[in-house]
Amino acid sequence: MVFLQILPLMAVLALFLVGPIAIIVIVSFWDYNEFNLLPGFIFTNYAELFQSPVTYSIYLNTLKYTVLTWIFTVSIGFTVSYFLAFHVRQVKWQIALFLVCTIPFWTSNIIRMIAWIPVLGRHGLINKALLALGIVHSPVEWLLYSDFAVVLAFVHLYTLFMVVPIFNSMARIDRSVLEAARDAGASAWQTVLHVIIPLCKPGIAIGTIFVVSLVMGDYVTVQAMSGGQSASVGVAMNHERALLQYPAAAADAVILLLVVLTIVGLLMRWVNIRKEL
Repeated sequence: MVFLQILPLMAVLALFLVGPIAIIVIVSFWDYNEFNLLPGFIFTNYAELFQSPVTYSIYLNTLKYTVLTWIFTVSIGFTVSYFLAFHVRQVKWQIALFLVCTIPFWTSNIIRMIAWIPVLGRHGLINKALLALGIVHSPVEWLLYSDFAVVLAFVHLYTLFMVVPIFNSMARIDRSVLEAARDAGASAWQTVLHVIIPLCKPGIAIGTIFVVSLVMGDYVTVQAMSGGQSASVGVAMNHERALLQYPAAAADAVILLLVVLTIVGLLMRWVNIRKEL
C-alpha cells in the first residue's frame, strides 16, 4: 500500500530528474564530428577535459564567483533575517517587509541584471556622481564588464535565496533561549556568535545549497556582466552547445554535477538539514 502511494512521485522523479541526468551521462561518452553525434562508449571527452589547463582555470574562476557570492549573500541574508526576526516585533510588519524583499523577483532575472548597466557604465549614474563630487577625474572602468559586475549581479539575483531559509531558522528560535543567554551575562555579539548562528546552521546550509547550485550553473550573468571577458563552466558548456559539441558539453555537465553534489554532501555532513524540512 505504501509503495502505491509513493509510486506517482517516483514516476515523476524518474521522468523529469533521473531520466534527463541519465541521458546526459550516456551522451557524455559519445563521440562527434562536425555534422553528427556518434553513439559509442569512449572516454575522449573526459580525457580532453582533465588534460586541458583551460578546464582548471574555468573551474577556479567559477569557484571564485561562487565563494565571493556566498560571502556577500550570507552576510546580507543573515543581517536582513536578524532584523526581521528580532527587531520587528509584529508579525504583520515582518510579512510586509519580507514581501518588500521579494519585489525584485517580480521581474525576470535578465531585466534585473541589465538594469545594472546604466548604473555601472562608463557614463552611468555612479560614474557621473563620482565625477560630480570630484572623487575621480575620469570614469571608473572596472565597475562594468568585470568580475566586480558579475559578483554584484549574482548577489542581487540570489540574496533572497539566502534570506528565506535563514529567516525561517531564526523564526523558530525560542526567545527564552535568548533571555537565558542575556541572564547568563552574554553580550549581544556573544549571543549572536554562540546561540543564534549555531541554531541557524540548517538555514545557512540550505541557502548555501541554493546559491552554490545557481551560481555554478549560471552562464547568462557571466556573459552579460563581464562583457564576454570572463568565463565559467556554464559559459563553456553553452559555447560547446552552440558549436553542436553535445558530448563535450555533457561531459562538462557531469563533472559540474559531481562538484556540486560533493559540496552538498559536505554541507549535509556539517549540519542536519532535515531539521528545516
